Order: sequence, then structure tokens, then C-alpha cells
Amino acid sequence: MIKILGRTDSINVRKLLWLCDELNIAYEREDWGRGFQSPQTPEFLKLNPNATIPVLIDDDFVLWQSNTIIRYLANQYGGQHLYPLDVRQRAEVDQWIDWQGIELNNSWTYALMHLVRHSPKHQDLEYVEQSIQAWTKHMHILDQQLEKTGAYVAGQKFSLADIVIGLSVQRWYLTPFEKIDFPNVKTYYQRLSQREAYMRWGNNGQN
Repeated sequence: MIKILGRTDSINVRKLLWLCDELNIAYEREDWGRGFQSPQTPEFLKLNPNATIPVLIDDDFVLWQSNTIIRYLANQYGGQHLYPLDVRQRAEVDQWIDWQGIELNNSWTYALMHLVRHSPKHQDLEYVEQSIQAWTKHMHILDQQLEKTGAYVAGQKFSLADIVIGLSVQRWYLTPFEKIDFPNVKTYYQRLSQREAYMRWGNNGQN
């Protein structure tokens, strides 16, 4: 049985938990991170020198970086319907996974830390507004892509890309600021909310 180290209110940990539910992967989980065991301990740093969650332990194999972990789980535990073997189809899924991790994630950071986490280090309102504008720009890109596919991020079928972006959409709707209405994103959110695992780990009120 695999082990997942990380708290359940972490968006990156929830990627793994959602995927495990989709693939019926049995797992054990330990709380690590803010409010729980510190990832700065020597014990944890031996597993992940970055001191970040999640960490996956599969027998004697240890892996960190959430998007790498979900790719591994899909490859190792029968998730080819979520992470296609066809090179071009897989590349499209990877494109949107990486877009979330690099472009979308970086756009919201300052606004989230100010509006939700109330971080003392993120109190510059000009930077907050810049973050909101960048976040909105990227949600517009997502809206256009969803209009193109009419279904999911990388095409007609649910994939790993929807796990990382579906959690991001939840974060968009829960962060308190005035938003542009993106109709295709809203429909996508409703479509994902028909999935039991998304209701448990995505649309569950956690930001």
C-alpha cells in the first residue's frame, strides 16, 4: 500500500487523493505540513530535501513534486485512460498540467496569500491587483480552451489535466474578489462536480 505524506487541506496533496479515488488506489496518509508535523525535520528532509508536501512512498520508492507523482500513479496503477499512451495525446495533457503548475499557479500566489491566508508579507495592494489581473488573464485562457473542447481541458475525455486544473478552478471561485464571469469555466466546474471524487477533494470548500 502506498503512503502519502501531507495534510488534506493542501491543494497539492488533494491532487493525489483525488486521483487515488479515481483509480481506486488504496493508501495510507500522514498529516505533515502547516499545523501538523514539520517537514523541516531530519526525518522528512531525508525523503524530500525541499521540505514540501506531498511526498509519496511506494514500497522503497520515494517521490516528491505533486504533478510528477500523479503522472507516476497513473502510469503505475492503471490510469492510462487518464494519461494516454499516445504520444501526442499525452503531450496535450502534459501541456495543461505544466501550464497549471507554472503559469496559472504563479499568477494567483500573491492575491491568495493576501485575501485568503492574510499573510503579513503580502500586503501591497498594488501587487494584489496585479496578481488578480494575471489570474484573470489565465482563467480567460482556460475559458477559451474549454469553449474549444466543449468538455474537458485536454479534449473530450477527463484526464490528469482536469485534476490539477479542477482544483485550481475551485480556488478561483473561493477566493474573495470581484470576478469576470467565464461561462465555459462555470459549466466545466458544474461538470466536474458530478464526479464523486471531485466533490470529496475538489469542490469541498477547501482553498
